[in-house]
Amino acid sequence: MTTVMLNRRYLLAAGGAVLATTGASGLLLPARAEGLAPTASMPGGSNNYRQGAPIVERIGKGGFWMSGTVRRAGDGAPLAGQRIQIWAHTTEGREPDPQSHGATLTDKNGVFRLEMPQIVPVFGQPHGHLAYDSGEFKTVFLRPVMASAKDTSLEAHFVLQPA
Repeated sequence: MTTVMLNRRYLLAAGGAVLATTGASGLLLPARAEGLAPTASMPGGSNNYRQGAPIVERIGKGGFWMSGTVRRAGDGAPLAGQRIQIWAHTTEGREPDPQSHGATLTDKNGVFRLEMPQIVPVFGQPHGHLAYDSGEFKTVFLRPVMASAKDTSLEAHFVLQPA
C-alpha cells in the first residue's frame, strides 16, 4: 500500500501545475516555454567560487549526486555543452578546498549530473553551490539548500540569457 503525504507545499505545487497546463477546454495541454524568465543569481551563491575549476568525472569518492538542467531564456530550449561548476562543504572537504570543486558539461538535452561526496551542513544548512560561467550567457550562481542533511542528491536548474 502506498502512502501519500499531503502537505500545504505539495497541494499548492500540484494545484499550480494543473492550473498552468489546463486550457479553456479543460484538457491538459503541453507546457509552453515561451517567455521563460532567466534565473537570477542567488545571494551567497558565489561564496568560495574558483574561476576555471577543472572538468572532472567525479569529485572525491562520490556517493552524492548533484544534477539539473540548463535551458535558454525565452524559448526554454535545452543548452548542450554548457559548463557548470559545482562545490560544497562535504564529508571530504570544505567549500574553499580545491578538491571540493569540479565542473561538468551538459548533455544534448541540457542535463548535467556530477557525483561528489555527501554534502554536510555549514552554519546549520546543508547546501551546494553551482555556477554557470562560460561567457556565452550571463553568469549565474545558485545556492540550493537541501531539505535534509540525509538527502543523497540535490537538483538545480538554470535558465540563461545571452551575455
